[in-house]
Amino acid sequence: MIVINNLEKSFTDNKKTTKVLNNINLEINDGEIFGLIGLSGAGKTTIIRSIAGLEKIDNGSIIINGRSIEDLKKNRKVFKKEIGIVFQGFNLLKQHTVFSNIAFPLIGEKLKKEEIEEKVKSILSLVGLEDKINEYPSHLSGGQVQRVAIARALVSNPKILLLDE
Repeated sequence: MIVINNLEKSFTDNKKTTKVLNNINLEINDGEIFGLIGLSGAGKTTIIRSIAGLEKIDNGSIIINGRSIEDLKKNRKVFKKEIGIVFQGFNLLKQHTVFSNIAFPLIGEKLKKEEIEEKVKSILSLVGLEDKINEYPSHLSGGQVQRVAIARALVSNPKILLLDE
């Protein structure tokens, strides 16, 4: 469950401050699929980045499964299990293969090499890219790149999946 109370966020650029989020309140219950719709610049990505702990909010609170986002960020391993994110630009490592891009979130989890390989192959099967395991992102179609980004977000089995466009 995600609960957002009175969320506010402003950005300052060239000495001009623009309030992007103003008193945002919402609740997303366990098991729900929730979408944000709005014009370009409406704050959709800022809300997603705030939930993911990537934006420092000006005011308000974000509670995920009963814990504040600030509290969750203190323990990176717990945080990675709570939230997976697919960025609008996918953020794949161009110099790495599909395998290493998907395995990247598992690094540091003290998993055996065989276990990482099993998880990556399993998630590749889920997204239908088993035959692309040794390819580089530059050799994939746009849809395949998107599926690799989704696989990378899912490989850690997060409780919440955030998708930006």
